[in-house]
Amino acid sequence: MKGTASNAPPVGPRRVVVVSGMSGAGKSSALRALGDSGFETVDNLPVTLLGAVATVGAGPLAIGIDVRTRDFDAAGLLDALGRLRKNPALAIGIVFLDCDSEVLGRRYTETRRPHPLADDLPIAVGIETERRLLALLHEQAEMLIDTSRLAPADLKRILLGQYGGTAQRPLRVFLMSFGYRYGLPRDADLVFDVRFLKNPHYVPELRARTGMDDAVGAFIAGDAALAPFLDRLTQFLEPLLPLFEAEGKSYLTIAIGCTGGQHRSVYVVERLQAWLTSKAAAFDLRHRDIDANRGAGKRRDQV
Repeated sequence: MKGTASNAPPVGPRRVVVVSGMSGAGKSSALRALGDSGFETVDNLPVTLLGAVATVGAGPLAIGIDVRTRDFDAAGLLDALGRLRKNPALAIGIVFLDCDSEVLGRRYTETRRPHPLADDLPIAVGIETERRLLALLHEQAEMLIDTSRLAPADLKRILLGQYGGTAQRPLRVFLMSFGYRYGLPRDADLVFDVRFLKNPHYVPELRARTGMDDAVGAFIAGDAALAPFLDRLTQFLEPLLPLFEAEGKSYLTIAIGCTGGQHRSVYVVERLQAWLTSKAAAFDLRHRDIDANRGAGKRRDQV
């Protein structure tokens, strides 16, 4: 067990977070991040001991359980968590770390580690077998994090935004721009498509620039469709954010997508950042694919 328990008395029920997901998707990084924030952490805890460990102690607890755990069974784990949820002294959550199969295969190949379910078979077989075994847990998880293109610092920020304290936390918004060319962000709560805006990619002098450049911003702002869209988007979000907060959600991911994630989505996210700042809302920001078209930033997958 790792982590340092706080000497302060706990406020409300004990936070217990089960961290699971695909092997190689970042479970160890997630547990380290939670441990750094004051969680006691336990890895590969047998499911049969889950109840005993969760009910001993008072500080926040993070437990790593996946297919490598002895006696692992997704249905059995969910049954055990269901029983624990009946205990008013506990607040149970499940974090599922997912990752594209291609990225997982590359991670195993580069580190020369064997997949726990592959044995003498190809790594891809082990990955797909694991997906089937974890399908039920994937469906029931309260928080799904796709680490395919996520840097360790981003993973830590997301986890601490959700679980960085035992008391109810104000809602924090995570703004993300992305390119549909590189896939949808699977951990997004709300996704908006801005490919209807005029594309700076087709202007030679703007193609290599990004949505953070003034010239690109002026081009996008000159599109008559932009202002009505931003007005309707902020009118939609303004009453929605407090509703999410009232339901106990402390981290909301809003993703804005365009074709390559370099121009339009970046600019719109920057405009949303300015709007959130004017509302004194807490937020984080990441431009996931801003450098992908220029040959940089493609390998931010070593979580």
